[in-house]
Amino acid sequence: MLFEQGIDLMLFGMGTVFVFLTVLVIVTVSMSAIIRRWLPDEEMDISTSTKHHTDVDDHIVSIIQVALAKHRSRRQ
Repeated sequence: MLFEQGIDLMLFGMGTVFVFLTVLVIVTVSMSAIIRRWLPDEEMDISTSTKHHTDVDDHIVSIIQVALAKHRSRRQ
């Protein structure tokens, strides 16, 4: 009798935690989707922002620009 009540309580607790975590994941994913839709990433012109940093090689800047463009194309 006591053992069965312990099993019932354990299953109820595990079910409650599972449901809570599932709801948490769903809410987090949907909240991220809503924020991305309403507030898209702002494109920043890299060529104007690097004029202040003269110690960065132009080759490195072009590599970073290509990497950013590739990353942004994958997200859309």
